[in-house]
Amino acid sequence: MNTALQPAIHVRGIEKSFKDLHVLRGVDFDVASGSILALLGSNGAGKTTLVRILSTLLKADAGTATVHGFDVAEKPGDVRESISLTGQFAAVDEVLTGRENLVLVAKLRHLTQPGAIADDLLARFSLTEAGGRRAGTYSGGMRRRLDIAMSLIGDPPIIFLDEPTTGLDPQSRIEVWQTVRALADGGTTVLLTTQYLDEAEQLADRIAILHQGTIIQNGTLAELKQLLPAAQVEYVEKQPTLEEVFLALVGAPTGTESS
Repeated sequence: MNTALQPAIHVRGIEKSFKDLHVLRGVDFDVASGSILALLGSNGAGKTTLVRILSTLLKADAGTATVHGFDVAEKPGDVRESISLTGQFAAVDEVLTGRENLVLVAKLRHLTQPGAIADDLLARFSLTEAGGRRAGTYSGGMRRRLDIAMSLIGDPPIIFLDEPTTGLDPQSRIEVWQTVRALADGGTTVLLTTQYLDEAEQLADRIAILHQGTIIQNGTLAELKQLLPAAQVEYVEKQPTLEEVFLALVGAPTGTESS
């Protein structure tokens, strides 16, 4: 199937209700291949519900969606082979080592040379030295990086990241951001849900704002900024943000392992 000229994700008119609660009221958006779309919304906006529909874990009440050219309702098996889903909480086995977690997933996917695949991903995510340690000893950022590494086994062209930095400290958040940028640079299409405005600003090629069940705006950061009146030029003494102070004191992540 030629998917080069079509969006990696194509969503039109998706609706979903739970009894009298109307969560999605007609959602429309596209995600270009190899790009990052941040789906921005407050808690309860329906972000996770939409991701569950696109990953075939939940059926929509109305509308259509295609992922990697496959209709999520008509060809769920093909969709699942094309994607990986990383939820809000890292799904690693804390009893196993980092390497054993990766080997296990590679074996479940019936891939050859699972050990070599695991070693390659440990190196790619700066976890080689920690590979022999139990995942339960990892920091939050390391655990999340391992979780994302596990989701990439089999080289899925599309990955869903559902609020991947929830509960992480500032250093761990930046580690995850670096990982997400590297995914897109490598050609992976990323649909990222988040409620953090700075996360969307840092990572996304396009930002879609989900509010009251619909996409109320969708555009680049520059396009969204143009929706507000032009800024007036004033002299303001810039003060450092708390994040800048924190990272200056403890040191910004360098891509090496930490515990």
